[in-house]
Amino acid sequence: MEYSFPRYLLSKQSVDDRALNKDVLHALKSNLPPEPLRIIEVGAGIGTMLRRLIRWGVIHQAEYVLVDEMSENVEYASAWIPQWAEESGFGVERSGTHRIRLTNTDFDIQVELFPADVFDFVKTNPMPADVLIAHAFLDLLPMPDSLEKLLNLTKELAWLTLNFDGVTTFEPIIDDETDALIESRYHTTMDTRPTGGSSRSGRRLFSHVKSLDVEIFAAGSSDWVVHSVNGLYPEDEKYFLEFILHFVEDSVWTCPQFPKEKLDEWLAARRGQISNGELTYIAHQLDFLLKKKSRD
Repeated sequence: MEYSFPRYLLSKQSVDDRALNKDVLHALKSNLPPEPLRIIEVGAGIGTMLRRLIRWGVIHQAEYVLVDEMSENVEYASAWIPQWAEESGFGVERSGTHRIRLTNTDFDIQVELFPADVFDFVKTNPMPADVLIAHAFLDLLPMPDSLEKLLNLTKELAWLTLNFDGVTTFEPIIDDETDALIESRYHTTMDTRPTGGSSRSGRRLFSHVKSLDVEIFAAGSSDWVVHSVNGLYPEDEKYFLEFILHFVEDSVWTCPQFPKEKLDEWLAARRGQISNGELTYIAHQLDFLLKKKSRD
């Protein structure tokens, strides 16, 4: 199988739709300032969050800035955003490669794509946003320093979603010992990335924000739960599961305590479960809405 990261981001849209904590989302909607808004999303991928917020009617008039250091993601977003917008009945105007305007009778969204390192962007950003979004991103970064820098991008609100929090579950169990070792090794690679990150980033955010000039306005779980219905996975979630196993394979195959043959057997069994619609996958995550404290 060929593994495409943009397709993985597409395939997890329906998974993320279910997972996002609706109480935290409601708190965001209730505390948005009047439109038009300026929104900055870091680690924005191909723009799926933008599409979701438009589809869910969260934003109508906004300047939406997407920042991602992977040129492959930005290039894909540059083509994909106009495609789904036109298919959804929007008028699309382009101004160069990285500026797109989406309009109809209810929406006017100015989109700007930045292929840049997030922290380089922090240094050069001309104007803070009304809302900072970091979706499935903070668990890749060294904390709390990264959060402190990112908060410079917002005047008030930060919506931090799908922060991984230490539980990966594949059902049914193949072998208790093997499954536990694979999960442990998979999480260890998150904790030992040269670029930082943690397999328990979700729960640790509660402590990290205490040292910063912000308060937790809302928080709640946002677990990925993927299972078949009548033996079939919805949308493109079969590909999503295949890609998760690809992540696991890349993480575990160098483990000295784990023979490659045993990993290959485990992966073959799990892929067989996907083909048969038998695999259930759960990952525990947390969403947060942060609000900067007022300075009277």
